[in-house]
Amino acid sequence: MTTPSPITDSAEAQGLFDKVAGLSTETGNPRMKQIVRRVVEDACRIVEDLDVTPSEFWTAMSYLTETGQKNEFGLLMPGLGIEHFIDLCIDAKERAAGIEGGTPRTIEGPLYVAGAPLAKGEARLDDDPEDGEVLIVEGQVTGENGAPVAGAIVDVWHANTLGNYSVFDKGQSTWNLRRRIETDAEGRYRFRSILPKGYGCPPQGQTQKLLDQLGRHGQRPAHIHFFVSGPGHRQLTTQINLSDDPYLHDDFAFATRDGLIAEVVRVTDQAAVTAAGLEGPFSTIRFDFALNPEVAHAPDPVVVRPHAEAA
Repeated sequence: MTTPSPITDSAEAQGLFDKVAGLSTETGNPRMKQIVRRVVEDACRIVEDLDVTPSEFWTAMSYLTETGQKNEFGLLMPGLGIEHFIDLCIDAKERAAGIEGGTPRTIEGPLYVAGAPLAKGEARLDDDPEDGEVLIVEGQVTGENGAPVAGAIVDVWHANTLGNYSVFDKGQSTWNLRRRIETDAEGRYRFRSILPKGYGCPPQGQTQKLLDQLGRHGQRPAHIHFFVSGPGHRQLTTQINLSDDPYLHDDFAFATRDGLIAEVVRVTDQAAVTAAGLEGPFSTIRFDFALNPEVAHAPDPVVVRPHAEAA
């Protein structure tokens, strides 16, 4: 018995894909034509290969529509591993350009807000009173051959003890747990904040709805986001994951990478507590960032994407 050829390989279907992508016209964007042509053909192959029914197709379209209406694509993409895969692609391109080493990149996530207050050397992030344990983070930004990068900008943001981010959570002041810190002459930075907590996708949200169908949880370990940039160096987009979190190696967003696990050290010695100007135990993290120098023909490390704006 002869196996019929796939419909997607037929001249009729291939001609349809060409017309959809506007390949018969000289106007339009060539790059967009190339991408749309591939996306449409691949989507049609999925429909054919997996025998997707019309009802299943329109259920999926309804899901995507609602996901957009709820502004959850920024959550869905890391949940599907696509944002992590893009990082893997950039890693490979950097290696091909001769860039090796440095602090690993990882996903940005959807909750960055530009324009946080700038401090010199050190900052305090917790503007709002909260019943959380004090966290002190410090480290050094270095470049080629381990040389300190003076005047680097460490742009940091993280969630509060409820897993919520300022600007998106209207109960917080605008720049709570968000700062930019300029490193000193030795490339050092330091900030005081509170220990963030891990959090999960909204239980009734679109992302969790799909994860439920996949038998997956939607939890993230406690983490702190960073953009780190310095003169003559490639911007680093990364986040550190706190070592004591139960979801450290089971992040639904696939952001945990070797080299990005931050050891949390709890300080209970009364002399150390007093020296820090505190009244009770606190935690510390030491984390250094190693930036790579700019090189020709390397992929742009700065991702252009929409960001929320402070009110």
